[in-house]
Amino acid sequence: MSDPHRIVIVGGGAGGLELATRLGNRLGRRGRADITLIDASLRHIWKPLLHEVAAGTLDSHEDDIEFLAQGHWHHFRFRVGRMDQVDRQRKVVSLAPTVDENGELIIPRREFPYDTLVIAVGSVSNDFGIPGVREHCIFLDTLEQAETFNDILMKRCFQAHTIGKKLRIAIAGAGATGIELAAELHEAVRALASFGLDALNPEEDVAITIIEAAPRILPALPDRLADATLRALEGIGVEVRTGERITEARADGFTTDQGHFIPANLMVWAAGIKAPDFLAGIEGLETNPINQLVVHPTLQTTGDPDIFAFGDCAACPMPGTGQNVPPRAQAAHQQASLLYRSIRRRLKGKPLPEYRYVDYGSLVNLSRYTTVGNLMGNLLGRWSGSVMLEGVIARLIYLSLYKMHLLAVNGWWRTTLMTLADLLIRRHRPPLKLH
Repeated sequence: MSDPHRIVIVGGGAGGLELATRLGNRLGRRGRADITLIDASLRHIWKPLLHEVAAGTLDSHEDDIEFLAQGHWHHFRFRVGRMDQVDRQRKVVSLAPTVDENGELIIPRREFPYDTLVIAVGSVSNDFGIPGVREHCIFLDTLEQAETFNDILMKRCFQAHTIGKKLRIAIAGAGATGIELAAELHEAVRALASFGLDALNPEEDVAITIIEAAPRILPALPDRLADATLRALEGIGVEVRTGERITEARADGFTTDQGHFIPANLMVWAAGIKAPDFLAGIEGLETNPINQLVVHPTLQTTGDPDIFAFGDCAACPMPGTGQNVPPRAQAAHQQASLLYRSIRRRLKGKPLPEYRYVDYGSLVNLSRYTTVGNLMGNLLGRWSGSVMLEGVIARLIYLSLYKMHLLAVNGWWRTTLMTLADLLIRRHRPPLKLH
């Protein structure tokens, strides 16, 4: 009997975890494939929720998924580490040594052989080489960074409560992440004040500013919804500065090309993304200027048919548009579903299907204040065009997207039980993480 086909998936984000789970359930359980998922973290949380973790309105320890447990339940192997090299001739993935905060070696460099390699390492913030950004800004690319931000936020709030030092938060970027974070922070500060930090005056002691180089916020949404979002932000006291490009980040704030200085003692960079730099160094694989691996519509890399890439780290063309698939959670979910079918067909020697992006629209959630978005005709069956949504209906649809991800990794039964448990205990816990 031949050895099982070795499938290595690098990256445990939404798409990578969904793919590993489905392949494990179908192929791993039956011994038809040996599936390994590699990620630098021990836990997974849906990336669109990281701004809630940062604000403290979502406790990551209640909503995370532990990779080891997921692998045990769904018949794949999990290994912790960060890929930094691929030897295509030997067909092995190499993981960088793991060291602790003191630089002590914990795990040496390791190699994992593969027959099929799937790269789903997502994206990281792009600082565009602007001086001081790496040194003075916090990024929200990972769960660990979001938790670090929350720790700093709590310290700054207690500082404002105790000694009266004002909290000034500056967010670079008015895309969905920056907008949602601003609204969530506004809600979190008010919740803290109501839970005992009564000397913290949210109106006087806290200032939140969003800086955007483009002429308007939320370029992915129609003008009417972007304008509605802007009014909502201004209504809760968030300052939005559009048409200003940040030229430098300093320890005490941002400078812009308009000659302005925005003071801040907590700065977040959410102004653009790129794929991790190491992808550009994999010999024989084609990348674009932001390090994304260029792939065929089958999601195979142009330089190696045994290596697939999808999600934010892949540049997948959309036929007839001259553009690539946008880096959005719905695209990663669709591509994971396609690759689940593709890899099964690949093991049978059958031709692979091609990916076609289906745009279901965009939704932006402004904490408890409002949700706005548009649903495309693709989601509305025979209807054409798009439908613009605001308020409760948009909020419910936004929440359903997260439930779809949970269904993909946990199944109907466990997702239903988790949802019921959350509803039962929500009334008996604070509206945000207080430690």
